[in-house]
Amino acid sequence: MRILLTNDDGVHAPGMAVLERVARSLSDDITIVAPNSERSGAGRSLTLTQPVRLRQLGERRYAVAGTPTDSVMMALALIMKDSPPDLILSGVNRGANLGEDVGYSGTVSAAAEGALAGIRSIALSQIYAKAGAGHNVSFAAAEAWGAKVLQPLIDDASWPARTLYNINFPARAADDVLGIRVVPQGLRDYGQTEIIQRTDPRGFDYYWIKLPGMPHTPAHSSDLEAAADGWVTVTPLHCDMTHHASLRATAELYR
Repeated sequence: MRILLTNDDGVHAPGMAVLERVARSLSDDITIVAPNSERSGAGRSLTLTQPVRLRQLGERRYAVAGTPTDSVMMALALIMKDSPPDLILSGVNRGANLGEDVGYSGTVSAAAEGALAGIRSIALSQIYAKAGAGHNVSFAAAEAWGAKVLQPLIDDASWPARTLYNINFPARAADDVLGIRVVPQGLRDYGQTEIIQRTDPRGFDYYWIKLPGMPHTPAHSSDLEAAADGWVTVTPLHCDMTHHASLRATAELYR
């Protein structure tokens, strides 16, 4: 099995090292193509107004001066053009990708790009509990549970087309993880977003965007609550954003 690894935290991020160890427990055919620096929150953005530069760091290991989506495109259309991957793994992200995070996440977007190309793709993220943890984020749960959660998906012969999986590891010691739970995407109230204003030493204002952490899912059954309770969460996502239930009603508006 040929596996492509990517992320949005950058090719040198600790989570990439964790992902590589997990991937090598599944296959010895690994290629890494990832952004040269952190691109968190890049979503599915592309670099279209300037050149995308590629640097080879070692055998089958590349850094892209661009977004996570750029990295997957470069891998599929250039680096692995003659030997495409059977599986794309994106992560392990430093921090959660739950609820609406999936729309902003470069980690999830890299997996979505793979799914659009017809390749089985999975995003993986490690939640951490303490704000401002810096470099002290533990990936122990992801490392211990990574292969356990990936193998059943890899073995699944009925993987739907243009579908990716979003996996989140809880902020717990590996031995304290409750298990694996398949759950839908949750909902937060991002209308409570806070803009923090500060002033730099030269007297100019700058701003930090602070997203709310409170889940607002109607029932206690989504990825938000399951991860908070201590489960590894698995959520299938699909690239077709059409709201099919509304098609007929919307068509009636134009009759």
